[in-house]
Amino acid sequence: MFLNILKLSIVLNLIIVYCARMKTKWRILEPDRQSTQKLCETLHFSPVTAAILANRHIMNEAHAWRYLNADLNHLRPPFPIKDINKATERIVKAILGREHILIFGDYDVDGVTSTAVLLDFFRHTGTDVSYYIPHRIHEGYGLQEQHIFNYALPHHIDLIITVDCGSSSHASVIAANRNGIDVIITDHHQIADDLPPALAVVNPKRSDCTAGFEHLAGVGVAFYLLICLRKKLRDINFWHTRPEPNLRQYMDLVALGTVADVVPLVKENRIMAKSGLDIIHSEHRCGIKALIECCRIGINSADCDDIGYKLAPRLNAAGRLDHATMAVELLTTLQAETARQIAHQLDRLNEKRQTTEKKVYQQILDHLDANPHLVKMHTLVLSDAHWHEGILGIVASRLANRFFRPTVLISTKSGIGKSSARSIPGVNLHQMLSLCASRLEQYGGHPMAAGLRIKPENIDLFAQDFERTVREMTCPEDFTREIIIDYDLDFEDISDTLMNELERLKPFGEGNPEPLFMATHIDVLSSRIVGGKHLKIMLKKAGNSESKPFNTIYFNADISRPFPDHLDKIAFHLRWNQFKGQKSIQLVIEEALEP
Repeated sequence: MFLNILKLSIVLNLIIVYCARMKTKWRILEPDRQSTQKLCETLHFSPVTAAILANRHIMNEAHAWRYLNADLNHLRPPFPIKDINKATERIVKAILGREHILIFGDYDVDGVTSTAVLLDFFRHTGTDVSYYIPHRIHEGYGLQEQHIFNYALPHHIDLIITVDCGSSSHASVIAANRNGIDVIITDHHQIADDLPPALAVVNPKRSDCTAGFEHLAGVGVAFYLLICLRKKLRDINFWHTRPEPNLRQYMDLVALGTVADVVPLVKENRIMAKSGLDIIHSEHRCGIKALIECCRIGINSADCDDIGYKLAPRLNAAGRLDHATMAVELLTTLQAETARQIAHQLDRLNEKRQTTEKKVYQQILDHLDANPHLVKMHTLVLSDAHWHEGILGIVASRLANRFFRPTVLISTKSGIGKSSARSIPGVNLHQMLSLCASRLEQYGGHPMAAGLRIKPENIDLFAQDFERTVREMTCPEDFTREIIIDYDLDFEDISDTLMNELERLKPFGEGNPEPLFMATHIDVLSSRIVGGKHLKIMLKKAGNSESKPFNTIYFNADISRPFPDHLDKIAFHLRWNQFKGQKSIQLVIEEALEP
């Protein structure tokens, strides 16, 4: 009896610790009043929109004008990027000398779009070009020695250009060099000072690169290489025999890869995403058009959310469950019927991916329920011999978001541990892994997402090291989820004019978040379940009989109990709701607190 009481006490204490760690902090931004007032006067914006601009450190009219009128003409020149000119000269030599170029890409959307961008450009120049993307399960990430001996040499490759990978491919570059194959690396992942001995390493994250393009995705780096290439070919009068390509037509691919890779939508990334959405809306590329039709999105209204939550998962499904070449073929085909067939294949693969993902996710939740001591840890490291490694990144992301801690999921299905890891703001995942590198065979990635390979016998030791490292390198505040509010907005100030102003701030994404508002003392006039897990609600400001009610949607709400009649405060986005050709203002709840 005493032991049962003791066990119950321990479990309750763990739950209390977990709940304390999961407490959400609401923080209302307070922009500089003078800057906000000046933006109101010069831009003729409402105080709400002016405050949002100031919250994003846009403090003067000139900066605001460039932000609101983002255009490709505002892109900074790429020439200061380390090694980009060296890479350009070697590629031009290959084009003129009819050498065989191999584009070696990654299997995610960033890698696939990077591959498609270069492939399309080189085909336009008449270059002898092919591409290779490794199989995620059978080959793993990045350029390896096997690719030199099993593919590059038998296919008489003269020059390899990596996209969205290669920064840690030392052995494979050495193997290529010894066999007379030049390698140019283009990448954006974290890179050590010990560079691979490639002819050129075009990675803005190099410590000796001061060009200021660290925010670019892999496809952004590839696109900047094309800017240099087109100019160099123009300088030698190459285009007199064929039309010079309009690089603006590649922006749909650049936008796809940039948004899908969740790099900050600032500076060049925001410009390219905005321009790319314009190209997508023009139905320029039949592959993207076919994929949008599969997702049942209005092609003229497709935005960054559609890329992140609908297009990217389907493109990624190819590399997760089959082979990423399917995605490359979709993005480069000129045949509408071929595009439709591939798009439907990707749609079916995505459905299979969702089923597999849900199964693994629920299995992990059940395991955590049965092992409540895990919820008090600073990290979550789990492994299994049956997990499909292609979906681990998605599941890790969901777990990191739900339990708000760095999460590492490892599949030992192939005999070696292959992992996807995801982190939370304030915990640099790549740095933490570097401090545990002695336990790992290989690792790489970003502060928020990474991958690693590990011997199964080292998993427990790594989990201990990782937990200790994160615990020592963080503070309790790092594990408090924070909701950042742009503006305390009264329902009376919500209008079509405000909505139109907010539209001008798009595209939203990482580093340029969609504005989040707060309202207090809200009456719930009605609520009903839609889609099995969402709530359709009608809200109205309490205590004001003349207040206008607003249609509201609460995605993934707790439907296990009746929704309250009154809310103390809500955090919400404002969006246009399009239905049968009509649009109306809709609130989208991020979080709601009862009295």
